[in-house]
Amino acid sequence: CYRESILKTAKALVEDTKLLVSGAASSQDKLAQAAQSSANTITQLAEVVKLGAASLGSDDPETQVVLINAIKDVAKALSDLIGATKGAASKPADDPSMYQLKGAAKVMVTNVTSLLKTVKAVEDEATRGTRALEATIEYIKQELTVFQSNEVPENTSSPEESIRMTKGITMATAKAVAAGNSCRQEDVIATANLSRKAVADMLTACKQASYHPDVSPEVRDRALRFGTECTLGYLELLEHVLLV
Repeated sequence: CYRESILKTAKALVEDTKLLVSGAASSQDKLAQAAQSSANTITQLAEVVKLGAASLGSDDPETQVVLINAIKDVAKALSDLIGATKGAASKPADDPSMYQLKGAAKVMVTNVTSLLKTVKAVEDEATRGTRALEATIEYIKQELTVFQSNEVPENTSSPEESIRMTKGITMATAKAVAAGNSCRQEDVIATANLSRKAVADMLTACKQASYHPDVSPEVRDRALRFGTECTLGYLELLEHVLLV
């Protein structure tokens, strides 16, 4: 019963996205209006998605998590888009910030589309696991893009913390293999949710550790390379589970 409300609000958010992108080339007032409108719309969308998740009942918490993760991705993409819009404001069309803005807008639309696909899949128990896995794969790819960027993390952590976070990957891998063997929807959904967190935590810890003051540039490059290789390997595993 919440599907139509989610669809309607998501469409409004896509329109807000267009206004944000065009607002970068217009006045500060128009840009501020577009930002405020999108903030109001994402709040409405989050509320209706939460109501939709609650309507599933407490006996299906993993699917509730899938829905909540989907709206979190949209909210994060919107925040990044607003940041990119501010950076591109009043800049010429060939400025690098304009390309960053277009990239942020693309991610935004991708995540809104992913949310709508997830909402649709929730109504069909036979496709819930597949959709959850597809959404996780897309999320991990986006996290890997951030990891591979030149952006320096705000905080650093110890190599020990990075090592500790790899344990989550080991657990998630075992769960993914088990889900591939059982092919039960609930196992696949649980794998999707666990994988999402395990890989994101590993990438964050790896990047923070690689920028620790005691780490040499050579070791940093190796750590970042292995973080990428680990993620690509895990993505390949999830693609196999999806195929099965």
